[in-house]
Amino acid sequence: MSAEDASTVDETEVADPTAPAEDSAAADEGAAGESAERSDDDRRPGLRTRLAARAKALSSGRVLIALVTLSVVGSLALLGSLLYFTYLPDRKVDAAAAKVAIAAASEGTVAVLSYSPETLDRDFSSARSRLTGDFLSYYDQFTQQIVAPAAKMRSVKTTAVVLRAALSEFHPDSAVVLLFVNQTTQSKDRPEPTLTSSSVEVKLTKADHKWLISSFNPI
Repeated sequence: MSAEDASTVDETEVADPTAPAEDSAAADEGAAGESAERSDDDRRPGLRTRLAARAKALSSGRVLIALVTLSVVGSLALLGSLLYFTYLPDRKVDAAAAKVAIAAASEGTVAVLSYSPETLDRDFSSARSRLTGDFLSYYDQFTQQIVAPAAKMRSVKTTAVVLRAALSEFHPDSAVVLLFVNQTTQSKDRPEPTLTSSSVEVKLTKADHKWLISSFNPI
């Protein structure tokens, strides 16, 4: 055998064993591909089931959200109706009661600050009927000891007018009212009316269903 024949035999012997290996590899690849395809096919029904379940859950969630939203809207509508038909009438009652309190403070202030030498007893009596507590006691003492003698001696006459009144506090049995007052004063020494403007804080107390002045403080 020549060197060339040996070389040919060696190349053939080297090349031959690789052919079955390539065929085996190709067969393995084909089997793997078929297995992968079967695996994909096997997984598809499970995937479809999960997707369907998820879609159903999402749909149920949307329905639940819609129901909750409708429930909230309905509750708000009911609450609004209750506020309108229940709370608003109470507000009207409170407004009416506040108006009565403001009127009592205004009328009482005019009575306290207005008097004439010709009608002192009547004026003081009218004012006292609108007062209560410590302020009533103070008013009695002040008018008898200071106002009455000065009014008779100097013919002092005063007239008060409430320009504005506003409610500062309001409770079932008490209230505070702020008033802006003009008071005109005349006397024998000064026959021309003198105008004085002032602000007054009046505290009211309810007694026997009637608002009475319990405190009278210029501010």
